[in-house]
Amino acid sequence: MAPTGTSPTQTTWPASIALEFERKGDKTQLTRSRHHGPLYIQKPFYPEGLDHPHAYILHPPGGIVSGDCLQIGVKVGPDAGALITTPGAARIYRARDLQPRQRQQIFLEVAAGGVIEWFPLETIVYNKACVELDTTIDLAEDSHFFGWEISCFGLPASGEYFTTGRFRQNYMLRYKGVPVFIDRFVLEGDDVKTLMGSTAGLRGHPVSGFFLCGPFPLRSEDLVQVLRDRVTAMGLNPVAAVTQVGHFCVGRYLGCSAEQAKSLFAQWWTLSRPRLIKRKACAPRIWLT
Repeated sequence: MAPTGTSPTQTTWPASIALEFERKGDKTQLTRSRHHGPLYIQKPFYPEGLDHPHAYILHPPGGIVSGDCLQIGVKVGPDAGALITTPGAARIYRARDLQPRQRQQIFLEVAAGGVIEWFPLETIVYNKACVELDTTIDLAEDSHFFGWEISCFGLPASGEYFTTGRFRQNYMLRYKGVPVFIDRFVLEGDDVKTLMGSTAGLRGHPVSGFFLCGPFPLRSEDLVQVLRDRVTAMGLNPVAAVTQVGHFCVGRYLGCSAEQAKSLFAQWWTLSRPRLIKRKACAPRIWLT
């Protein structure tokens, strides 16, 4: 089920949005859009045909503060398709002492034959933030997913580093009801400085992210090699890598630039999309602004 509303206290500012895309003849339409609080969606664009709209989710405040809880639910019906992105980076601001928790919950559900492409821009985590990010994707048989997550810790260009706080990210993808990809990333308490700097942690790099797509046929070494060749061509072997996990390709980035991570992920998407859904990549216009 998609996320539902919470019981807010006086100091919270909850926001939720529930979207449904359905195939109607030769067109995928946004048939349901319900929101509460400051979460909205622009009218879908159709830059690559009527069957695969692009949609932008908007959060006008631009950031999450203590007590906020954002909930996003998206359903894609049988044989429908949609690409969803955001117009700018998300920001997780410093938490208050008395009510520190900041939350974001995302649930994506795709019916048989459907496709969802989930490409939020980067999340900037300020020092002393206290955030929990939960994403769950449910794919039916013969459905497909492309997505990425990019997290930026602190504001190194301004001399502000993530040295204390709490960051918990839980990301799970289920295919035909079975969990096939689970990624849990935790930075909190006394371990923050250690994990940010250690070779077993982020190695001093402020940007971490991953790219995920599938399912593919079980033997897709050729695609994995194509994506690895792109890493080499961009000179990113020290900070990026690709592997196959079951029927899915997983690429990871650990470096110093959100723009570099997004550029790499977008190129991976450009290379894998035609092989997976027989559709040439068409970048959202908002990425070019």
